[in-house]
Amino acid sequence: MANMRATMDKVADPRRLDSAVEEKSDFFVYMIGIIIIVTVVSVFHVWSRVKVMDLNLKVGELRRELKEQEQVQGGLKLEVASLKMPARIENLATGELGMSLPTEQQVVQVK
Repeated sequence: MANMRATMDKVADPRRLDSAVEEKSDFFVYMIGIIIIVTVVSVFHVWSRVKVMDLNLKVGELRRELKEQEQVQGGLKLEVASLKMPARIENLATGELGMSLPTEQQVVQVK
């Protein structure tokens, strides 16, 4: 009888086995959820870093283009200033266009 009792103690209780399997299943589902969340956060982090690097490259390119355009603008301002010079305009008018200053009879004053 004592021998029988010793073997009966070693037999697994089916209720304990079901709860252990259920606990392992819950833990597995919990771990899968954590892994999915960590994966999503990691992918978002990598995507955001790539986006930041891409935007930094675009900013650098736009700054370079801005400097080029400022140089072009400076050249155009210099060209406008040289074209507006009164002496140049007078030389073009008298030389190429054949114009001359008006005489007193050609001037009409409007009142």
